[in-house]
Amino acid sequence: MRGEIREPQIPNNNVCCRMRLGGRLGIGARHIRSLCVARLSAGGHAIVDTMSPPKAWPTAVWRYVAGAPLTYLWLTVLLVTTVIQHQLSRRQLHSLLVHGSTNLYHLARDPLEVLFTSLLWIDGRYWTPYLVLFTLFLAPAERWLGQLRWLTVGLTAHVGATYLSEGLLYLAIQLHLEPEKMVHARDIGVSYFMVGIMAVLAYHIAQPWRWCYLAILVVVFTVPLIVHVNFTAIGHFAAICIGLCFYPMARAAQLRDAGR
Repeated sequence: MRGEIREPQIPNNNVCCRMRLGGRLGIGARHIRSLCVARLSAGGHAIVDTMSPPKAWPTAVWRYVAGAPLTYLWLTVLLVTTVIQHQLSRRQLHSLLVHGSTNLYHLARDPLEVLFTSLLWIDGRYWTPYLVLFTLFLAPAERWLGQLRWLTVGLTAHVGATYLSEGLLYLAIQLHLEPEKMVHARDIGVSYFMVGIMAVLAYHIAQPWRWCYLAILVVVFTVPLIVHVNFTAIGHFAAICIGLCFYPMARAAQLRDAGR
């Protein structure tokens, strides 16, 4: 009958609803993934359970790593060689690192071998700082530049800074400003490659933060050069300059991103 008030029928099955509050709260719907499940008992009372969203961070981490395969492959190699370092005595480790160093002696005899070998070892016993630095600087640069440009910048900085610093060291030895034993100096590691990438990454940062980033970078690697001039400090400063010279390549990457 028309005047009769009927009680609404409540279905017995579970009702699953996704909460989409983005429009009202100004939060993107992609950030709200909570699900509420209403279980209706026989008496009609609703029991609401909040189900925690599936953990998305492992997927996000994997996508980030997959977007910079060369960075994390290299980091894995460095982890293996660091483990090997820990198995060696101090004397054996020193001999190993000197043998793979890009010093004047080795650059004069087998330059290609030592330029490659020096990238496979870190001059220290701790790998974790490299994990942080590679993730903060090398991985974003690889994702932005692409593998080929990334390799070009890094290897150019590595080779150029090595020869510039060792060339000045050779000149200092000839002028008797440095002892001749520096011909066999230990010079190994990934820092020239990394600093060159850190420098070119400045072009990926929006202004005015770009200038703040560059100022910090220059200060960090210029102060050691002023305090105590040595071939390593010269190499780091040279790597910054080499990295900054790749503005045309960085500009091409920016135009590519703008066209997407």
